[in-house]
Amino acid sequence: MARATTKDYYQILGVSEDASSETIKKAYRKLAKEYHPDANPDNPAAAERFKEVSQAYSVLSDPEKRKQYDRMRRFTPFEEFAGAAGDTERARGFSFDDLGGLGDIFSSILDFGRGRKRPAPQRGRDVEHTVEVSFQTAARGGHVTASVPVTEECATCEGSGARPGTATTRCPECGGSGQKSFGQGGFAINRPCPACYGRGEIATDPCPSCRGNGQVTTQRRVNLRVPSGVETGSRVRMSGLGERGPGGGPPGDLIVRFEVKPDRFFRRRGLDIYCTVPINIAQATLGSKLRVRTVEGKHVVLRIPPGTHSGTKFRVPKMGVKKDGRIGDQYVEVKIVVPEKLDERSKELIKELAESEGIKY
Repeated sequence: MARATTKDYYQILGVSEDASSETIKKAYRKLAKEYHPDANPDNPAAAERFKEVSQAYSVLSDPEKRKQYDRMRRFTPFEEFAGAAGDTERARGFSFDDLGGLGDIFSSILDFGRGRKRPAPQRGRDVEHTVEVSFQTAARGGHVTASVPVTEECATCEGSGARPGTATTRCPECGGSGQKSFGQGGFAINRPCPACYGRGEIATDPCPSCRGNGQVTTQRRVNLRVPSGVETGSRVRMSGLGERGPGGGPPGDLIVRFEVKPDRFFRRRGLDIYCTVPINIAQATLGSKLRVRTVEGKHVVLRIPPGTHSGTKFRVPKMGVKKDGRIGDQYVEVKIVVPEKLDERSKELIKELAESEGIKY
């Protein structure tokens, strides 16, 4: 049987077994600088050496992991134990997962972690975002440009959550499955592990760009088509713009919720639109022509007949809300506005009008 590969982390960093934390840190910084991929772009061996140095430091810089590692090194001889453990595992189905936290370091040192089952890919969660639209756009449809949050894989760590060049370890919260069971009594559901975000592994040195999350949320400007007739609470779904899927699964969707801004002039009731237009006494008494704005941005001319009362409504057909092949109407209500101040001539004319109508004042 071939023996498992062993790694002496103290030898990799070039420090003694009783080296202090500060000495280990200085040795790591020196070697990391020397073998960093950016300093050796065409040297695969340097990249591999940098990976080993980072892995050694991730264990020896953690007091608890270093303590567990030192206990394993006391097995005599260490190489024979490693070979025997490898043979035994193959013989009886032994798994280093049975050793709990100690098994994590065994797997890392003896390279048994490579066969660990990866969490199954899952679809990412949908994200909902609210976008405001004008009254006119909601009534007749159109397009709006909005800035929406989009979750993407972190470009710095390529979604691993670890600082480039550093190692990851099995998540202690979910045991590497990427799933956690939540529930009470006999009912439970599996959800992506909140500690490792469904990856099954956690970073010993988190990526500075995403803080170990593996994904970042950015603002993206998108051109949204607003269907005619939408109301506050109406939603449209944009495929693939939600959160990234755990385990490399497909992303979720972005659900846009529309919120219609109130208008100072128009009001909506079903598919019909209402508005109020002020007119003066002369227009109401003698009749007039009135230009009225519509939701399409155009104007229509209404004929106000003589003797029109305040509160009278005029119907403008086919100028309401468009929805599902139907179109509502626009209703224009006129409101007579009395001037606060009148000159003497105007007062005399109103008195004459009142006397002719038999109105006492």
